[in-house]
Amino acid sequence: MRIAKPTFPAPGHDHGRCTADALQHAERVCAGRRRKFTPIRRQVLEALLSSHRPLGAYEVIEELAKTKPRPAPITVYRALDFLIENGLVHRIESRNAFLACAHDHDEAAMVAFLICERCGLVGEVPAAPVAQSLTASARASGFAPKMSIVEITGICAHCQN
Repeated sequence: MRIAKPTFPAPGHDHGRCTADALQHAERVCAGRRRKFTPIRRQVLEALLSSHRPLGAYEVIEELAKTKPRPAPITVYRALDFLIENGLVHRIESRNAFLACAHDHDEAAMVAFLICERCGLVGEVPAAPVAQSLTASARASGFAPKMSIVEITGICAHCQN
């Protein structure tokens, strides 16, 4: 996995550039997989890109309603499913929320989410060695793992300073 973005964006970073890069990444992924990056899918991703914090589905709806007619929840959930399936969005289980992803990995790649308890930002780091260890332990006990998600809470470097 190649990390295309820093784990946590610096305060005052060029968020417009960050968003544009993420949208270009999404366009490349969809084109490469021959999947349609429809206007609603783009709008949902743009709503998630409005900050580096995870948003719940209804927060996405509220973000979209600021500039467009309010979409139906099922429309947003379908767009989120597509974006997750294509590795463009992650679901943060502990927050029941969604986070845009501009990292260059497939949907099966194991990542760990670093969740700042102060500012609410979420960083993403590769976690393949952790996944391999957990999978091996699970299988050794006769368990057949299907999915694992690693979420670590703490304080990001920006909030520590």
